[in-house]
Amino acid sequence: MAILDSKGRLFGKVNLLDAGAVLIIVLVLAGIFLFPGPSGTLASSDTNVEVDVLVLGLKSRDSTTLIKVGDKAKFIIRNQPSGEAKIKKVELLPRTTLAPQGDGSVKAVNDPRPEEKFSVNMIVTLEGKGQMTENGPVFGGTNIKVGTPVELDGALFNLKPSVIDVRVSS
Repeated sequence: MAILDSKGRLFGKVNLLDAGAVLIIVLVLAGIFLFPGPSGTLASSDTNVEVDVLVLGLKSRDSTTLIKVGDKAKFIIRNQPSGEAKIKKVELLPRTTLAPQGDGSVKAVNDPRPEEKFSVNMIVTLEGKGQMTENGPVFGGTNIKVGTPVELDGALFNLKPSVIDVRVSS
């Protein structure tokens, strides 16, 4: 009796292609169970994450009633929903323009243009639960860093501010 017959069977009973497929499946399963890789999470327990965002040129009749301390807003990072964040602080920034002085110097003065009374600059501090990983803070499953594109979506507003600071406390 030949070891391999004309139909590719080993000892006339087992097809070599079938045996190879079974061997590959067994090796894959053994690899999954014997070498499972890192388990659990790399992140520490839930921590408080504060994010400062800079809103420039928000056009609104009354921005003080639009964004209020204590309200919640949906926080979207890189076009991915990342949960809700509580608005902890809103700091209005003055609208200024440069005015040349008689001695050649330049001074920042309040912007006198009437249309600029509807334009507001502000720093909004958001607070939420996140995690600290070896790659930095994670908010809603997404890394958050200075310069990360974000979006705030509230009941009366939708903003695309810039992240200017991220603070993590336990």
